[in-house]
Amino acid sequence: MGSVSGRRPNILYICSDSHGYPFSGHARHPLVRTPNLDRIAGNGVVFSNAYCGNPVCAPARTSLMTGMYASDCNSFCNSTVWDGGHPTWARRLRDAGYRCWASGVLDLHSDLDTGFEGRGLRGGHSHNPDITSLFRRPPCVRIDARAHVDGGPRDARHRDAELARGAVEFILREAPGLQQPWVYYAGFVQPHPSFVAFEPYYSVYPLDAIDLPGVSGEDLEELHPVYQGLRHATQIAVPIPEDRIRRARAGYYGRITELDEYVGQVWEALAEAGLLEETWLVYTSDHGESLGEHGLWFKSNFYENAVHVPMLIAGAGVPKAGTVETPVAHADLAVTLLDVAGVEVPGSLRGRSLLPLMEGRKGDHPGFAFSECHSYGTCTGSFMIRKDNWKYIHFTWFDDLLFNLADDPGEFHNLIGRPEAGPVAQEMRDILNSQVDAEFVTREAFRAQDRVLRGIAGGKTEAQLAQVFERRVGPGLARALAHLVKS
Repeated sequence: MGSVSGRRPNILYICSDSHGYPFSGHARHPLVRTPNLDRIAGNGVVFSNAYCGNPVCAPARTSLMTGMYASDCNSFCNSTVWDGGHPTWARRLRDAGYRCWASGVLDLHSDLDTGFEGRGLRGGHSHNPDITSLFRRPPCVRIDARAHVDGGPRDARHRDAELARGAVEFILREAPGLQQPWVYYAGFVQPHPSFVAFEPYYSVYPLDAIDLPGVSGEDLEELHPVYQGLRHATQIAVPIPEDRIRRARAGYYGRITELDEYVGQVWEALAEAGLLEETWLVYTSDHGESLGEHGLWFKSNFYENAVHVPMLIAGAGVPKAGTVETPVAHADLAVTLLDVAGVEVPGSLRGRSLLPLMEGRKGDHPGFAFSECHSYGTCTGSFMIRKDNWKYIHFTWFDDLLFNLADDPGEFHNLIGRPEAGPVAQEMRDILNSQVDAEFVTREAFRAQDRVLRGIAGGKTEAQLAQVFERRVGPGLARALAHLVKS
């Protein structure tokens, strides 16, 4: 599969932040408007069961950019980013003759060779580690999290507008004259919270029409202990008023629709430049957004809103209006880019090419998606396997979860321990064990986070360390944690 011209296709890669798969028109959301993403979906292939490698920014992007599991790259949370040990697909493509540019949010280690030439790249967690992920035994409280569960309008466009202009200018002015295939990566910020949306799009979603999370008292009563801890760590265990929930969800929807406008501008630029038949347009997001379901907000969990992401491919040689239902992952997408570019794919990569699935063949894809999480608010490592209609979630040292998404799309009925589900549960455990040693990886995450903490604390007094911690956890907890570290 390649471009009509026979040249290796260009790749225009758009990655948003926190856009969950359910929140698009082509995913049949009853409210969210995404006409441009829907148009791209109708002109290409939709992976309707695509999953991020980790429902947290930095490790998610590590898997997305390398074709490895994030833990293979010692990236576990937003304080432990990609270590450079496994090259990005951009490095591999550059070495094979592509020119690769990146703009916006990349969130890899900015001091290492990513393979991209930077254009307005924004700082990531390599220089701004999230210290809350360094305190997970037990989890510490993130003092500012609850305040984000609110929303409203703003007068100005998001800075993503500038990022879109840069991509459009590249497509119209530079790309047509290039003599070699190119990659342009655009890392948009939206719809990542805060849930404040550009007014024309915020008002598209009247508050009295906003849907509310389907959370029952029984659901909260039976929520897994690890996720109970996550609710407390993000200060959302105390019920949030309904008006704030409506504003937050309206803001999230509005941010998605503003983002959709910018994606449309890029698509139109490809058409204007006559490059649609020579370019792959890829759209995905690093992870999703819980948005109140199961009493959770933000990320760091394996419920569908947080871990199930959009993945669209359209353009050169891509079948139109196709849908792939096989569970796939970001690691597969990374390998697919190498495959379509004619680059030899190392057998050590975790992902598998999606080209056969796009063409209606199975190929060598194993038929499951893997994800993992070792982030703030979670007191242990957790791992997910999605295969067929089943989702299995393993927590190191805790009980597991098993859901049949066909019968229980809301993930309310845990089937672990049910005799009729025993064979499926064992199959999923076997798949997980074939991929990782879960307890070893859990301990490695803690060790890596401890090393980062020692590095931050080194040479500082208790008072100085407390100042570093205060922005995330508030003055009181900052002093307590600094005393713990320095004692």
